[in-house]
Amino acid sequence: MKVFHGRAVGAASERRGNGDTFTGVVWADPVMPAADGVTINTVCFEPGARTYWHAHERGQILQVTAGQGWICVEGGKPEVIRQGDFVWIGPNERHWHGGSADTFMVHIATSLGKSTWQEAVSEHDYPPSARR
Repeated sequence: MKVFHGRAVGAASERRGNGDTFTGVVWADPVMPAADGVTINTVCFEPGARTYWHAHERGQILQVTAGQGWICVEGGKPEVIRQGDFVWIGPNERHWHGGSADTFMVHIATSLGKSTWQEAVSEHDYPPSARR
């Protein structure tokens, strides 16, 4: 057993965006160090920011703690997610998530197993009501 008090030891907020995993400005705070293939991060998406398409080897749980945003699994339509929602994304399901056009979204992301990052979400795949 390991007990972690507060945020991950020595961890700091990391500003990410317009790289190879996110479009727009995103802040990520590790909740605890990665352990046994599990990572837990608090992630804040500025309005219009979003992940690239990606998948998690054993799935992912999102708990939306503030704001409103979008989640989309490949082949489906983007769905609104808001404060209080929990989302289960199954093993190796290709998906993306992010903020709405005019609202920050904060979620706690628990990722299970290896994450595989892919290409940016096209403007065609991002809901018109979410575009900035």
